Amino acid sequence: MKDKKTKKEKAYKYCSLDTIRMEISKKTYDVTKYDRPSVTVDLNIFTIQHNELHVLLVKRKAWPHKGKWALPGGFVHMDEDLEQAAVRELKEETGVKDVYLEQLYTFGNPKRDPRTRVISVAYYALIRSKGVTLKPSTDVVDVKWVPAYDLLQLAFDHNEILKYALQRLKWKLEYTTVAFQLLPKKFTLTQLQKVYEIVLNKKLDKRNFRKKINSLDLIKETNEYTEDVAHRPARLYMCKRKIGEIVEIL
Repeated sequence: MKDKKTKKEKAYKYCSLDTIRMEISKKTYDVTKYDRPSVTVDLNIFTIQHNELHVLLVKRKAWPHKGKWALPGGFVHMDEDLEQAAVRELKEETGVKDVYLEQLYTFGNPKRDPRTRVISVAYYALIRSKGVTLKPSTDVVDVKWVPAYDLLQLAFDHNEILKYALQRLKWKLEYTTVAFQLLPKKFTLTQLQKVYEIVLNKKLDKRNFRKKINSLDLIKETNEYTEDVAHRPARLYMCKRKIGEIVEIL
């Protein structure tokens, strides 16, 4: 019994010393020992309007780059994680939530922001613009949809970020179902092909595209057809898969 008690005492003593050491480390750690760069999120928010891929831009209200167009975004708050910050910024600019949102890449050139050392984590979101009301936030003077392939000279390194986002979006269309996020819930096969052509910025063979889509079991027929059209009504379809699911489409 005496030996067992001694072992327990030793174990307790060891844990106590470990706890003490940890408490001492917490009290003596110097948080100012290392530089603390700021972190932002920048959003590439895409939609389709007038048969073109558009990206949301904001016009900056203050220095730096006052009056220049930029991707929407902002600084990450101390009490939120990166995705929470991205979702917050998305809702502030577009009023929408629960859309497809994905982290892209981290941009950390030391000179990318003249204010201070700022590391930006870029995201992209795909939304249907119908019913979306754009609202300039307090630090911008205007917000608008701009054709994504007609690049303006943007603030900071946002041209680089947007270029990367466009390339990533093209890749994602080839092996996931993200394209369906840009369609209404019920769509025609022509509308589906058009989304691919708009994002990829090239024409696709109609016969081969439909053959591929039908072979993947991605969509299901509805009993509904297009209405109020000059040509023969087309059948409407719905997506059977989860948005973002990996499927080799192209």
